[in-house]
Amino acid sequence: MSARRILLLLPAFALHFTLHAADFDLVVRGGRVVDGSGKPAIEADVAVHNGRIVAVGRVTAKGKVEVDARGLIVAPGFIDVHTHAEEVDEQPRAENFVRMGVTTLVLGNCGSSRLDLGKYFAELARTNVSVNVASLIGHGTVRGEVMAGSFRRPPTAAELARMKTLIERAMREGALGISTGLIYLPGTFATAEELIEVTKVVGVHGGIYASHLRSEGEKVFAAVDEAARIGREARLPVQLSHIKVAGRANWGKAAELLAHIQRLRDGGAVITHDQYLYTASSTSLSQLIPDAAREGGVPAFQKRLAAGEQKSAILAQMKERLTRNGYTNCAHVVITTCKSDKTLEGLSVVEAARLRRKSETLDAQLELVLEIETNGGAGAIFHGMSEEDLRVFLADPRTMFASDSGVRQFGEGVPHPRGYGNNARVLARYVRELKLLTLEESVRRMTALPAATFQLKGRGQIKEGFAADLVVFDSEKVRDNSTFEKPHAYATGFRHVFVNGVAVVRDDKHTAARSGQVLRRAPR
Repeated sequence: MSARRILLLLPAFALHFTLHAADFDLVVRGGRVVDGSGKPAIEADVAVHNGRIVAVGRVTAKGKVEVDARGLIVAPGFIDVHTHAEEVDEQPRAENFVRMGVTTLVLGNCGSSRLDLGKYFAELARTNVSVNVASLIGHGTVRGEVMAGSFRRPPTAAELARMKTLIERAMREGALGISTGLIYLPGTFATAEELIEVTKVVGVHGGIYASHLRSEGEKVFAAVDEAARIGREARLPVQLSHIKVAGRANWGKAAELLAHIQRLRDGGAVITHDQYLYTASSTSLSQLIPDAAREGGVPAFQKRLAAGEQKSAILAQMKERLTRNGYTNCAHVVITTCKSDKTLEGLSVVEAARLRRKSETLDAQLELVLEIETNGGAGAIFHGMSEEDLRVFLADPRTMFASDSGVRQFGEGVPHPRGYGNNARVLARYVRELKLLTLEESVRRMTALPAATFQLKGRGQIKEGFAADLVVFDSEKVRDNSTFEKPHAYATGFRHVFVNGVAVVRDDKHTAARSGQVLRRAPR
């Protein structure tokens, strides 16, 4: 078949591109292309061949698949830099993510990851999943492996060396960097000096340090300083995970915190951050219990509770923390999943205490929390942030949007709605309804910015040679349908989603395609 010359009309110049007729696998025609750079949208066609974007402009040749995008937005696939989706190997469709336009997941956050990333990446490649997957190595996972449950102490020299060896292996296997979860066991007992030492390994490989800070409330400024110090001394950039100021007593400090971070940048720190677009967090119910009480696992915890004085001290600390953060009870805490009693799912701790203990007193609430922890634990939503602070963080150009979610099993539990709606909420509420961001800027925060920050080469823009991760959506109809009361609802308005040039969503429905790839950090 003879070659056909195709004229591509781009905004600033014209260039010529030659391909054989019908060599395009896909042409998305006539959409408003928001390319991820932050530049104004243009009307253009996008042509794809062998999973790569090969033309952007006016494409006269036909594709094997043609998509009419007139009246729709064509954007790069969204990159979620903070997920807990390690179970994507068991739920490879990752439907809650792709149905809101997410085509790439970064796993391994908050200090928790698969330990053997090389093995895990091989499993994903064999499984085939619907999204691209990258991962950090979790400091907490490594520390737990090496220190075997004895956490309230520094590692020995031999243990520290072993930790560094495991992190080195992960970096060689393609980890994007290291993450910490400094309010969780075992990371909460790690000193800054330990973290600097192990993170230096990551800096040598050009990785990133992503941290769930040691405090997100009253001590958040000191926690940010610690993260900046780690980045400075280990010589690597810092990502602040799900930035916030939590607890009623701390509301109104967002602008002050951003100004503080800017001063650190002015001093040489490289700092970015992500947020989810909700005023509630979601984590383990055990966060109401002091870390030291839970050290050593459930048997040690039960032994402490059996000792009257120790239990009284634990309850006193729990009450004192609530008071310090501006709460008189646990009405702001809602149980999402509970292994020992499914009837508690969806209830606040106050409601659960009324049901289980026939009392709403604070003592009854905290006693129930302790009971649940000794019987398998529970997940919980914490309504602890203000909308005004959220909007301050939203306005900062270095803020990315990330769900902090795992892969959802539809209908299971009463999870946080962010896992179904985070990216759609950006577009529906904060762009279309409130007009706090332009469409182009919101797309940049979900595409090019995370790709550059996490070194995902060839992703995050609609640009020749880049991977054909594409989202086609109706900016007037896109909507997050998941709520706290009824979380199991997919986002709508995302007409088509392509991962590496293959449609995984067509007409707002999952196609069952599994065209995702494992994304490894490029060696230095």
